[in-house]
Amino acid sequence: MSEMVIPKPLQQLFIELTQEPRFDLALYLAARDLLRLRIEQVRARKRSFEERYGMSFEDFRQAWESGKIADRYSYEVERDYWEWEAAITDEARLEELQEKLG
Repeated sequence: MSEMVIPKPLQQLFIELTQEPRFDLALYLAARDLLRLRIEQVRARKRSFEERYGMSFEDFRQAWESGKIADRYSYEVERDYWEWEAAITDEARLEELQEKLG
């Protein structure tokens, strides 16, 4: 396995952002914070859909499949379905990465 060289200015950026003098720990802290932020963003996106439609994605999906969603094939509703589903998938993937990070 080859080693990666990380430029000194980038190392200094991580050290300053995290206030951790050891680069390896600074990188870990930055990655942890980024994951936390991304999870918060995807959960906010999920909540916005839940508020818009007044239900969870699973309930929405079931209503969609049974034809209970008005204009379900309109561009806006169909786009919301796919973006909502993507948010659910992203949340699971990010939480899995967070567990691996420890």
